[in-house]
Amino acid sequence: MPEFVRAGYRSQLRRDPFEYLTTLRRHATTGMFRFPWGGWCVSDPELANALLRGPEFNAGRSGFFGDLLPTRAAQVDVGQAARDVVREHLPDFRDALALAVAEFPSTSSWPAAASDLVHRSLADVLLHPGTPAPARRLLHRAVHGGVVFRAPFVWQRMRAELLREKLIAAVADEAGRRERATRPADVLDAVLGACPPDLNDRAVAEVFLVLFRSIVAPVSSTLAWSVLLAGLDHRSDAPWPWPSRWIVREAMRHRPMVWMVGRTIERPTEFAGEAVSPGDVLSVSPFLLHHDPDRWADAEVFRPDRWAESGHRGPYVPFGAGPYTCPGSSVALTLMTEMLTALTDDARLTVAGADPRPVMVEGAVPRPFTVLRSPLR
Repeated sequence: MPEFVRAGYRSQLRRDPFEYLTTLRRHATTGMFRFPWGGWCVSDPELANALLRGPEFNAGRSGFFGDLLPTRAAQVDVGQAARDVVREHLPDFRDALALAVAEFPSTSSWPAAASDLVHRSLADVLLHPGTPAPARRLLHRAVHGGVVFRAPFVWQRMRAELLREKLIAAVADEAGRRERATRPADVLDAVLGACPPDLNDRAVAEVFLVLFRSIVAPVSSTLAWSVLLAGLDHRSDAPWPWPSRWIVREAMRHRPMVWMVGRTIERPTEFAGEAVSPGDVLSVSPFLLHHDPDRWADAEVFRPDRWAESGHRGPYVPFGAGPYTCPGSSVALTLMTEMLTALTDDARLTVAGADPRPVMVEGAVPRPFTVLRSPLR
């Protein structure tokens, strides 16, 4: 690795992490390369596909829930239960979305506005209206209080940790009051029904918080990227020329919120001719796979109409691949597409102060920008 790539990598990552990642790949001599901070990234698409589906990546539990759930089977049950309850309550989501969009301001600050819209549309699905008001208020505060996205300053992170503890305590109290429902009314019900029966109330609350963050963070980030990138690309007074589903799919290709997927290797192994030691992190970057110039036409261009074209596309893994593919991928795509459609129906979105470089906060998140929403004439 050239010294200029290794030196000052923290400032390069802050300035433009995707550009820095592209530079690392450009100077790699094989299908995988080392990070200056340790670990490996597999950048060759065929090798990455093999890794995502291979034993090195898929043995044991996922790190998604940490140590909260005892087995891989329990992790799968909880993830699928949460997906199913959100899917069942899509009509409620649509009603809440219509109300939220009707009250949407003509000028808004993003990506915070996207997070707020996601929560307002899904609040009753996350914790149903019969839940005590303090718990629902804490969940709303968590959206912007550094619990969903890591706050930039130490003092903000300290406040976020206090808020997180209050939220966990409130949800744990609610979990202790509820009985397991045969037909879940919200995500907390789904968690209670799918978690092992001997899991204590605090652990149930922490599992719920993981799912809450995993819904709000990627959905709101992708919605924000969709608005930002489409607004930058189309600046005329005419409506956007692409269906929402094309914009969302292209946003997930061009600026995937999950920019790196990694696993810690537990035993010595060799991959792509490189010796990988126990404790090393072996990663795949969806961003690099989505920008492979040999497999994607105009890889660096945001071009939603590519999703109308027939024929081969490059590797596309915004929700992962193999056994650890996100179980809620189809529901998440529905949520994002319908939110973008609702925002642009009979309205024009104009972006200002936009910068397409991401900030790495629990994933690749857009930098702050402003959206002007005006009715179509």
